Amino acid sequence: MPTTYAVAWWNLENLFDHRDADRSDKLKRAIQKDLAHWTVDLRDLKIEQLAKIITQLGDGRGPDLMGVCEVENATVLKLLTARVEAMTGRKYSVVHFDTVDERGIDVAFIYDGKFFTAPEDQCFQHVVMRRTATRELLQVNFKTHRDRIWTVFGNHWPSRSGGQLESEGYRAIAGETLAYFHQRVLEIHGKERPVLAMGDFNDEPWNRSLVNYALTVQQRAKVLNADSRPLLLNMMWDAAGRREGSLYFDNMPNLLDQFLVNGNMLGPNSPIRAVEDSARIRAFQEMRKAGDYPGPIKFGGMGREPANQNGFSDHFPIEMRVEEAD
Repeated sequence: MPTTYAVAWWNLENLFDHRDADRSDKLKRAIQKDLAHWTVDLRDLKIEQLAKIITQLGDGRGPDLMGVCEVENATVLKLLTARVEAMTGRKYSVVHFDTVDERGIDVAFIYDGKFFTAPEDQCFQHVVMRRTATRELLQVNFKTHRDRIWTVFGNHWPSRSGGQLESEGYRAIAGETLAYFHQRVLEIHGKERPVLAMGDFNDEPWNRSLVNYALTVQQRAKVLNADSRPLLLNMMWDAAGRREGSLYFDNMPNLLDQFLVNGNMLGPNSPIRAVEDSARIRAFQEMRKAGDYPGPIKFGGMGREPANQNGFSDHFPIEMRVEEAD
């Protein structure tokens, strides 16, 4: 029987630790106002709120593989996984690196060690070049429990701060970086390597950073028939057509969180295969604001913004299914 994996992604919205002992002086200066009212109690409450949602993924079993962003360090990530483990009875491992981000927020993976391993020499960070620091792309060549290798990229591209058009070039560079390393993976590890990229891309599926630079499309046939340049299928186009959002800005839905898969995950006989039409936004009822604009209920707590102890994150998680053959 094939194994079906629940794969998820979630921007956790400023999951910071309460201590600053391990922060550099530069980082302390950058975020001291944001964390002026942040406490260990708020940190632990936010972790509890996030864990309640994560355990609902994977049909209530928790995810098998999950990418996250906006985590400050391995400490808060391990505290989060410990709560998820306590709620699900599962055992999770993490892949985390500190990044050069100006606010010290990182990209990481959480995964069930029963299904996957992540050898240390198969975990990489790829620098996205820009004038000010931003998150690297995180690449892990996971080994599955059936001894296959699956390359997964975690992404948190530069934000739209300062204006969407003014910051567009930074995300174009990130898209080009992803496309470059996708191609390098196929050149180094073989043209049959399955590749998944997930993340908060801070752009919509139709924006230039994804279409022209990351080389994503909405037609499965184009990916399968790609010749000189490997393409990626954006699994979130159906949600985009329904005008669903993983984040709401000015009460408008924005679909910034997405799954991208290469052609080696799309064939009917692909050993590691993306399940068609399985990608969706997981906007659980308790996470949604009431009224006409049902965006995510933020936890907040940064700067002068009070924490909402009934909140979670400013993003909804997304989820898809992947099948691995016997």
